[in-house]
Amino acid sequence: MVKNLREGTSYTYRDVVELLGEFSAFKDRVVKKFKELAKELEGKPNEHDLWVNLYLISTDYAEETTGKKIKQQQIQMQQETTVQKIS
Repeated sequence: MVKNLREGTSYTYRDVVELLGEFSAFKDRVVKKFKELAKELEGKPNEHDLWVNLYLISTDYAEETTGKKIKQQQIQMQQETTVQKIS
């Protein structure tokens, strides 16, 4: 679940734990990718590969985040239409 943090908003303990869990999972994936990348770049003088791989990691994350937001919006819309049908 993707949550936008807003200044002045209060969050429940559960929300904070979910957010930290999501961030931790992302951090672990990035660390793993960078370790793989470091192995690939050993002995290579060209920084181009580093920047290309960094770009690919960031676009993967952006696509994943966007997909989660879209899925969450679809779920909310379905819930709203269900509530409207019941009313």
